[in-house]
Amino acid sequence: MNPFILTTLLLGLGLGTTITFASSHWLLAWMGLEINTLAIIPLMAQHHHPRAVEATTKYFLTQATAAATLLFASMTNAWLTGQWDIQQMTHPLATTMIIIALALKIGLAPMHSWLPEVLQGLDLTTGLILSTWQKLAPFALLMQIQLDNPTPLIILGLTSTLVGGWGGLNQTQLRKILAYSSIAHLGWMMLILQFSPLLTLLALITYLIMTSSVFLIFKMNKATTINALAISWTKTPILTALIPLVLLSLGGLPPLTGFMPKWFILQELTKQDLATLATLAALTALLSLYFYLRLSYAMTLTMAPNNLTGTTPWRFSSPQLTLPLAISSTTATLLLPLAPATLALLTT
Repeated sequence: MNPFILTTLLLGLGLGTTITFASSHWLLAWMGLEINTLAIIPLMAQHHHPRAVEATTKYFLTQATAAATLLFASMTNAWLTGQWDIQQMTHPLATTMIIIALALKIGLAPMHSWLPEVLQGLDLTTGLILSTWQKLAPFALLMQIQLDNPTPLIILGLTSTLVGGWGGLNQTQLRKILAYSSIAHLGWMMLILQFSPLLTLLALITYLIMTSSVFLIFKMNKATTINALAISWTKTPILTALIPLVLLSLGGLPPLTGFMPKWFILQELTKQDLATLATLAALTALLSLYFYLRLSYAMTLTMAPNNLTGTTPWRFSSPQLTLPLAISSTTATLLLPLAPATLALLTT
């Protein structure tokens, strides 16, 4: 892609998200989401592969549906209450429609079906943008909506953790596994959103760091299936030893970074007298942990039968920058000792 066009599209992505962040008016927030969507579509279709075009079409249709629902809901709210302010959503009909629209935008269950299919058709770099940056603007809106009854968000969150864990069990494509991982993590964020928005923000930041690390690692190895992971030791042996730690951190296993937000979320749910909900969420996390363990096993304890040409890619150096990979991987595994300081910041 022409570097000037690429720069324009990336600036469009940044502009759309910034507009949504800065808006207090639903029309301006909708405009930012639309700019965001229109900026990423050429990036998704840049390779002109049939799967990429199909994924782009699916993404466009779902995002257009979500944006139309959001605009309709905000107009309904303005009609019923006479104001457009994001933080003054008072009518339950408009609020429910907006939550459904934003859930469709980020891929929460049961509006999740598009996410694995779209992510599967993209290259790893665009998939990284879709899994991280594209989540920020809808989350900024979700965090500003105050509900009298948190039950809808709890149902969405619990369904997402269950679907995200269950859906990834039988997958062999890494991008689909990461899509279901995204659904499960978004579910954890939804569970705690109405009780502690700061915890949701912490979970989102740690998810972004860990997912970025995993995508960059797979991009370095040029791996898109579980079988391709089995020969990664011939390309990057040191990185192969590090990847299971990053994957288990995504699964929320102590003493890794990913354990911190889940620990805090379970603690906060228990404080809110929702011990049953906390138990169910912890049980659904075991489903996700299974397929992270499966990936770790494929990388470290198996070796795919390959001919000589299958094991030669290690001879070619990767043009990828290693500094973002090093920073994200280190952060994704070693931040748990900062948990007391993080908890102190969240409670002050």
